[in-house]
Amino acid sequence: MADLFDEKLPDRIYEAAVVPELWPDVLGEMSRAVDGAGGILFTSYAEQVQGVTSADIKSTFEEFLRDGWAAINPRPVRLGAINHAGFIRDSDVFTDEELDNEPVYRDFYRKRGLGWATGTMLETPSGDSIIFSFERAYEKGPVPVETVRQFDMLRPHLARSALLSSRLGLERARAMADALESLGLPGAVLQGSGRLTAANRLFEQLMPALVQDRHQRLCLTDPASDGLLGAALLRATIVPAQAVVNSIPVAATEDRPPMILHVLPVCGIAHDFFAQAKFLLVVTPVDRAVIPTAQVLQGLFDLTPAEARIARGIGEAQTVEVLALSAGVSVETVRSQLKAVLSKTGLTRQQELISLLAGKMLPLSGARRPR
Repeated sequence: MADLFDEKLPDRIYEAAVVPELWPDVLGEMSRAVDGAGGILFTSYAEQVQGVTSADIKSTFEEFLRDGWAAINPRPVRLGAINHAGFIRDSDVFTDEELDNEPVYRDFYRKRGLGWATGTMLETPSGDSIIFSFERAYEKGPVPVETVRQFDMLRPHLARSALLSSRLGLERARAMADALESLGLPGAVLQGSGRLTAANRLFEQLMPALVQDRHQRLCLTDPASDGLLGAALLRATIVPAQAVVNSIPVAATEDRPPMILHVLPVCGIAHDFFAQAKFLLVVTPVDRAVIPTAQVLQGLFDLTPAEARIARGIGEAQTVEVLALSAGVSVETVRSQLKAVLSKTGLTRQQELISLLAGKMLPLSGARRPR
């Protein structure tokens, strides 16, 4: 059988390792060589799945992820179980009856004219999985054995390239954390699941007293603050497009000043599916000598602009009457706004708010203290 692939294809595979934007073209070239319907390269970090495809199957793969088919896809399980250092066809690991009745094949692949493929799984040293899959139209039948053999000849190049990309992604994460250290800030990088990818020395000094590196995800030692962190990560996972900066106040202790943990989504390298960095954590201590600005208060506790002005005024020891006069509203209005501020900051008394704004304390659960 004649060679299916251009002899320069391995060079382009290695180029894609350092220039992720080239992967769609490489996958498309490999798919076209076997009369395929599209090439897919996806990675699995914990329960997070992301990938890149050739242009002809991009919308189908996005639908596959969006509608939850990836979560019940049996292919990775079968590939992992067979543990074969090469490409595998559907017909090698599924019976005809299984293919006819498996929901992903029956209700997704075949309804879109697909249903045959050849793929291979690679395991990285970190335990994450990288899978190459090349789809074929159902009407054309299973991928020929001769074709699989030629894919196997390219597998070593694909494996080395994918591993290199994975390592480069980790190096970028470390570089981000180190850049924060140069500014004197504790910082860490998390995967989409919340697992720790990299941390600088300043952040490591906060472990395990403030933060703990657990298998499921990075956790804060205070349960209430950790609840806020978990909620922030979950929101960004469910609706990535609405990922925003979240600021989580952390109470002071005898040995540590109050701090604010900022959770920032990493968007600049979103095109690089090998980059595990999804969130950047930055820890900033609270300056006890400086009363937070109205904007900071508004952002930290979801206050309205009016409520933020009232909170700052209280921190400056202004009375309710003075605040009402300066704002041109009634005393009852200011008291109502103050009540809302206390509720949102999880406090019960005006003196607690003054202590908070003086840097003497921060509520353990940020916006709302569990009741």
